[in-house]
Amino acid sequence: MRGVIKFIIALLVAAVSLVTYWCSSETNDFTGEEQRVDMTVEQEIALGLQAAPQMAEQYGGLHPDQQAAQEVKAIGQRLVQHTRVSDTPYQFDFHLLADEQTVNAFALPGGQVFITAGLLGRLESEGQLAGVLAHEIGHVVARHSAQQLAKAKLTQGLTGAAAIATYDPDNPASQSGAAVAAMIGQLVNMNYGREDELESDKLAVQLTGAAGYDPRSMIRVMEILEEASGGSSRGPDFLQTHPNPGNRIAKIEAAIEQEYPKGLPEGLTH
Repeated sequence: MRGVIKFIIALLVAAVSLVTYWCSSETNDFTGEEQRVDMTVEQEIALGLQAAPQMAEQYGGLHPDQQAAQEVKAIGQRLVQHTRVSDTPYQFDFHLLADEQTVNAFALPGGQVFITAGLLGRLESEGQLAGVLAHEIGHVVARHSAQQLAKAKLTQGLTGAAAIATYDPDNPASQSGAAVAAMIGQLVNMNYGREDELESDKLAVQLTGAAGYDPRSMIRVMEILEEASGGSSRGPDFLQTHPNPGNRIAKIEAAIEQEYPKGLPEGLTH
């Protein structure tokens, strides 16, 4: 009887998780894609603003070089003001972090965008910096954080249901079933993360070109990221949260060809 009750509870938990996820569907105004998100735009903006100081602190705070910081802000705002991004409700701000060692850039929900001094110091041109910032803008307007939250809650619900159904307090070995379920859920979410990265690359191609930057600069950014990894083997691409930079180059080249089938216009900033 105890097993039947556990099974029924597990089914109910799984059903609630699935219904909640599938009923959270809406159309993204920027990309036009149907997606499932777990928060409003206003909540994204509030969350990003709240988390920004703490995130900056993890990278040593903001960089004291005001001239470099203003350059980052200026290029970021050019990408916003000269593209469709200006029509979105997001409140974009761009920050240079003091960390000289870490090679990274990221965006919080709602429009707070960060780049480390470690990455900025490796970039060779304004166009490359624009490519990095445009990629992070892409994450925001595509609502990847809200989308990932919805997926994570679904995964947690389903793995929780699996744990309820398989756990037997009289048989410690049954815990391995829940562990396997959790691992599968993690791999699913990592796959979604790579898809988000590739979508942001594609959006960055559109945004850089629209703002007067050469999207081909992003190819060199990928090469720089690959060089920053030291050429070390990080295992199969499937098991990496971010796609291998070398694999992303082909996708970027295809996106440029799709966006500019007759060739890129002249006079773009490299």
